[in-house]
Amino acid sequence: MSATTVGLRRFLTERPPRPERCELCAVVVPEDHRHLVDTEKRALVCACAACALLMEQPAAATGRFRAVPARYLTDPGHRLDERAWEALQIPVGVAFFFRNAALDRLVALYPSPAGATESELDPGTWTQVLGGSRLAGLLEPDVEALLLRRTDGRCACHLVPIDICYELVGRMRLLWQGFDGGAEARAALDAFFADVERRVRPVDDARRPTDDARRPTDDARCSPDGAGRP
Repeated sequence: MSATTVGLRRFLTERPPRPERCELCAVVVPEDHRHLVDTEKRALVCACAACALLMEQPAAATGRFRAVPARYLTDPGHRLDERAWEALQIPVGVAFFFRNAALDRLVALYPSPAGATESELDPGTWTQVLGGSRLAGLLEPDVEALLLRRTDGRCACHLVPIDICYELVGRMRLLWQGFDGGAEARAALDAFFADVERRVRPVDDARRPTDDARRPTDDARCSPDGAGRP
């Protein structure tokens, strides 16, 4: 761990954090506040409950801001094997995929010491590997992602809110040490996916995103380090 990181943590613990505010109306928001995606700036935006609810309405803010849903889904009938993972050409064991509506294309990203790193994704490969999943058909552009992890020859795939993917990126960027990330980063990764596994529900239980209950938000999703950019 670098002296800079140690110094930063000491600074953060010695001074009380500034309260988070809604980036639309500036009201102070609780720790478990909502997020929006600013589709023009490609960034996550903190929001109070009222502004988030407003942005769930059709054509709100001319579509610039989209509320991040809270559903966590998995498809027990769709399995990925090692060959499928190799076809995606992801150099690490974790990646997430989302559809950028403005560019009308899929984006593949994975955590790295530098933040969210984009991987080239051939549309044909996407169709071959993930196109047959019901999760792909349910994926909401810009605000949801397919989160994949390969461990011990097993590849898990879940549909999750986009902000938790950038939470993961922020955690890994902060904790990463050495070539393989180090023990602390691996423990954080295991804890993160254990929480996701607790939250996911079978795809047959899928509801509209706005019907889902909201969930707590980790501070890492709001960090200004450039990680939280869809």
